[in-house]
Formats: sequence, structure tokens, C-alpha cells
Amino acid sequence: MSTYISDMDAWQESWDRQQEAYLPDREQRFAAMLDAVDAIRDSAPLRLLDLAGGTGTISLRALRRFPDADLTLVDLDPALLALATATLGDRASIVTADLGRPDWHTTLPHRHYDAVLTATALHWLPAERLADLYGEVRDLLRPGGLLVNADHMPDDGLPELTERLLARARRRRTARYAAGAALSWSQWWQQAEQDETLGPLVRQRQAIYPTGHSPEWNPPVSWHLAALSAADFTEVGTLWRAGPDAAVVAVR
Repeated sequence: MSTYISDMDAWQESWDRQQEAYLPDREQRFAAMLDAVDAIRDSAPLRLLDLAGGTGTISLRALRRFPDADLTLVDLDPALLALATATLGDRASIVTADLGRPDWHTTLPHRHYDAVLTATALHWLPAERLADLYGEVRDLLRPGGLLVNADHMPDDGLPELTERLLARARRRRTARYAAGAALSWSQWWQQAEQDETLGPLVRQRQAIYPTGHSPEWNPPVSWHLAALSAADFTEVGTLWRAGPDAAVVAVR
């Protein structure tokens, strides 16, 4: 992809602000993910796969932490991939692939990775497909490598408190949108569609997702741990939690 975006830094910042309206502790989850990667590092450079990487949020932070990392970013969204390509340049391999298909990994530049990282993305996949994807990711990891998935994963034991936390977060987001402190998801895409360069890519995106993504599916953390165990990882657990969000980790 050779799309040139002259104001890529501004678009990346705008994306970050929009995402932080949903995830105020976004940076903490990324730090926890990269701490786990650092803990299993036994080679240089690290080989990392940014799964459903979007604009390159995880890749950019990984490169700040591990400047010599060999990074691969996978996504399907043409607009977000254009931003990732413009920002990362030759510091990462950018791969267009559909995680909804079992052959998504066939065009990756490497057969094995030290770590596969993903955040706030896989909730668009249905249960059966996500369980299969966990197994496919396991096969891409070297022995001792790890997968970290950070997403909306409520605690099974706190159903009422979780609802209260979610309601509180919605009120805070609504107040921020009303004050103009951040763009909503739909507002961000509306602005991107007005951009001379991104606009055509947003329309390509709409052709790929004519009805939007599939409905969000946010099972409790126990579902993820069970699916990872069934995928034959040797260790599975919760790496990080903040309210209704968590990061699960699985070690091959």
C-alpha cells in the first residue's frame, strides 16, 4: 500500500483520542502487554505479530520499547491500514488479511513469532471463529511464546458492579462528546470520509463491511480462559484487569 498521508501524525493522534474516550486506561493495558513480552524475551530481535492492528497502535508502542523488533501487522480495514503504513513505514511488515477466514496467516512473512498481541478487536468475531483463531495463533508461536488479548472481558463474579461501571463510563463519554473533548467512533469515521486521501479508503471499508462489523460479543473472561485452554496452550491466565476490561495471556 503506497497511500501518502501528509498529516498522518494528526490522524494518529485523533484516533488515539477517540479510542481513549472508550478506554481511559488504554496505555496501562499496552504497558502490561509489553511487560509480558519483555519477560519471555530470549532472542534479539523479537518477532512480534500485531493482530487486527488497525492504525499500528500496539506496533508503535512496541517499537518504542523494543526498537529492533521484527514487527508484522495484520488487518483488513483499508483506511486503518493506510494510516499504519504511513506511520510505520519500513519498520513493520503490513499484511492485509481477514481474520474471519482460516487461511488468514498464509501470507505472513514468518512461520513463528515470539508474541502475538491484540487489543479491543477480536470481539467482532463470533464465538466459534474466535475459538478457532486461538488455536491458529498457538501454532504461530514458538515454544514459550505468548498471546495477549486485551478486550472487554467482564469478571464473572461481578455482574451488577460491571453494569454500574459500564453505565458510569457511558455517562462520562457522553459528557466528553457534548463538551467536544473527544470524537465518538461514528464522528471519527465521518471526518475521515471527508479527507481527500482517506475518504476513498473509508468508502472501500464500507464495501467490505456493508452493515458494519458483526455485533459486538463480549463474553466473560472465563470463556476466553476456557477457549485458550482448549487450544492447548500450556499456561493461561488474566494478565491485567481494570473494571469490565481485561487482558488474557496464554503461553505455548
